[in-house]
Amino acid sequence: MTGSCLCGGVKYTVDGELGPVALCHCQMCRKASGTAFATNASVARAAFRLVAGESLIRRYESSPGKWRCFCSVCGSPLFGETTEMPDHVRIRLGLVEGDPGVRPGYHFAVNFKAPWWEITDGLPQLDLS
Repeated sequence: MTGSCLCGGVKYTVDGELGPVALCHCQMCRKASGTAFATNASVARAAFRLVAGESLIRRYESSPGKWRCFCSVCGSPLFGETTEMPDHVRIRLGLVEGDPGVRPGYHFAVNFKAPWWEITDGLPQLDLS
């Protein structure tokens, strides 16, 4: 599986299985993506490899121990890193080329969802405590 940012400066490959796909409605994900929710999946860090543009990546610590990584040229949100799970990264599925072979499994942080967005699918809905 391959992925890239909007300008194509940052490129990566994933050689492993993706974890469950979450549709995160928390305020930070909404602000970072500019949308109603972010579509994220976890992957083992050992299976994630940057193949271009590492120098273009900037990291923003949005809360203690949690970094949002983005392209400094086009602003595309790339992946997230946490001290709680140092052996994994959470990629944004919107950057994946083609079909990643997985589908959303649940909505997360629905107690913080945008008031203008209505969830109409049958996926489980979890609150952020």
